Amino acid sequence: METQARFGPRIDAREEFAQDRAVLLALLHDLGPDEWERPTAAAPWLVRDVVAHLLGDDLGRLARTRDGHTGLAPEPGEPLAPFLHRINDEWVHAARRLGPRLLLDVLETTSPQVLALWRGLDLDAIGEAVTWAGPDPAPVWLDCARDFTEYWVHQQQIRGATGRAPVDGPRAVHTVLDTFLRAVPHTLSPHPRPAGTTLAVTVDGPAGGHWAWRCDGERWLWAPPAGGADTLVAFPDPDPLWRLCTRMIEPDEARRRVSVSGDGPLGEALLQIVSIIR
Repeated sequence: METQARFGPRIDAREEFAQDRAVLLALLHDLGPDEWERPTAAAPWLVRDVVAHLLGDDLGRLARTRDGHTGLAPEPGEPLAPFLHRINDEWVHAARRLGPRLLLDVLETTSPQVLALWRGLDLDAIGEAVTWAGPDPAPVWLDCARDFTEYWVHQQQIRGATGRAPVDGPRAVHTVLDTFLRAVPHTLSPHPRPAGTTLAVTVDGPAGGHWAWRCDGERWLWAPPAGGADTLVAFPDPDPLWRLCTRMIEPDEARRRVSVSGDGPLGEALLQIVSIIR
C-alpha cells in the first residue's frame, strides 16, 4: 500500500512496448538515406544518432538487468545526470562508425531480447530507482514503463525530423502520460501544503484522463481521482504535457497552453515537472 501511495497504481506497459518497437522498426526500414542524416529535436543528434542511442539503451538494459554486468560507473564526484549524458554521447560518437543498415540489423537482434526480458521479470518486485520519480528504489513496473516512454519519445523525434505522422494511438499516449505523471510527488516535495490538500491534473481527449494527489502535511501521495480538487491543472490535449515532461517545451510555454485554478503557486510548481534525467 505504501508503494502505491508513493508511486501510484501499477502500470503494465509491456504490450505498448512491443507494439511501439514493431512500429519503430517498420519506420526505420522505410527511411531513405537522406532521412537518416536529418537533424532532430534531440539536437545535436541526427536521426542515425538517435537510433544509435536507442540501440545503446537496448544493449545497456540487457547487460545490466539480464546479465548483471555493471561495467560503467560515474567518476568520483560525478553526478548521475552528467554521467549519463557523458556515456550516451560517447556511445553515439563511437556508433558513427556504423551505417544505417548495420544499426537496424543490430536493433532487430536486440529488440526481441529486450521484450523477452521485460516479459520475464516480476513487475511487482522492487528494482532500481527511477530518479525523476524520487531517489528510492522503485517497482520494476515503473522502470519498464520509463523505458517504454523513452523509446516512444525518441520515435516521435525521428518522425518529426522526417515528416512522418506522430504515433498517437490513445492507449500508448495515455500510458506515456500516466508514466510521466509519476514524477508529480517528487516534483511537489519542496511544496508541502496542509494535510488533506488535494491537487489534480486533467488531460482532455481520448488519450487523456484525471489524476489526483493529496498532501499529508509533508508528502504528496497518490489519491483516487475525484472531483473538487483544491487545485486543478487542466491540459487541453496530451501534447503540451508530454512535451513539458521531456523539456521539448519549457514551463513558460506550457503555462500559456494550460488552465490552472485554485492555488496558483502550487500549479506553477507542478509545471516544473521533468520526467527524464537531465
